Amino acid sequence: MRRLAVLIALALSAGLATAEDWAVRLQVAGSFADTRESIVLAIENRGLVVNYTSHIADMLERTGADIGARRRVFEQAEIIEFCSAGLSRKMMEADPHNVVLCPFAISVYTLPGDKGGTWVAYRRPQGKSATMVEDLLKEIAGEAGR
Repeated sequence: MRRLAVLIALALSAGLATAEDWAVRLQVAGSFADTRESIVLAIENRGLVVNYTSHIADMLERTGADIGARRRVFEQAEIIEFCSAGLSRKMMEADPHNVVLCPFAISVYTLPGDKGGTWVAYRRPQGKSATMVEDLLKEIAGEAGR
């Protein structure tokens, strides 16, 4: 009976995603402003358009007092959203459930007290048809470190 419980626990834990499964993070030596600019240029140099920039750090700072939060989560943090009409269409024709990946997004952020640089992160697309998007996200995020 105990072995069965262990096997069930292992099977259930195998289905849980870790940070490495669903997100890609890398830390680069550049400043927040330089890293953010590199990401935007990498997007635009591919003929893509930034749809929206979400100012996450500002929102958390602004709303924190209202909910009793005192801890500062980010020094600076933005999520840059963009789209590729051709890639989005291919991805959703392959699997309409990939709609959840649109728009594509790359986060740029710095952490309080972390002098190691700026973080760049994106959600790792899942499934075979989503790998075409991951290549694009990986290329764009990789340009931040150059």
